[in-house]
Amino acid sequence: MEPEKILKGKRILIVDDEKDILEFLTEILEICKVDSASTYEEAKELLEKNQYHIAVLDIMGVRGYDLLEIAKRRGIPALMLTAHAVSKENLKKSFEKGAAYYVPKDEIAKIDVFVADVLEAMDKNKNVFVKWYERLSGFCDKRFGPNWKDDDPEFWDSLIKY
Repeated sequence: MEPEKILKGKRILIVDDEKDILEFLTEILEICKVDSASTYEEAKELLEKNQYHIAVLDIMGVRGYDLLEIAKRRGIPALMLTAHAVSKENLKKSFEKGAAYYVPKDEIAKIDVFVADVLEAMDKNKNVFVKWYERLSGFCDKRFGPNWKDDDPEFWDSLIKY
């Protein structure tokens, strides 16, 4: 997969309360048409008036789960991004609430690949969770321990089916 081909010209909303994160993400995704917001209010307004191919939403600081609900209602896939909410609970909650992807900020440098994963899966009508699992289950194994899915194996199996 070549992220550049998938991302070129796509309209993306990036929401984070940290200006340096917004600048970094905008730089990585410069091949796209990027709108950014640093507050819940700004992001809500942009989500409600524009159509995006995808929204990248920070969980903390900008009420990311509330923004996820708006994005979902408008048919905009969302990638949840977090530094402080990296937990099994927030991982599961993100997917339960309809997020297409969940990325710890430790992996932020690969955001173009993750965004391209979501867009490619949607374009090809494939399960994006399979790609997410391939790319980030190792991170989860290290962060939460190798048995992180054992609390709710049915839930995880239902997401990852091919």
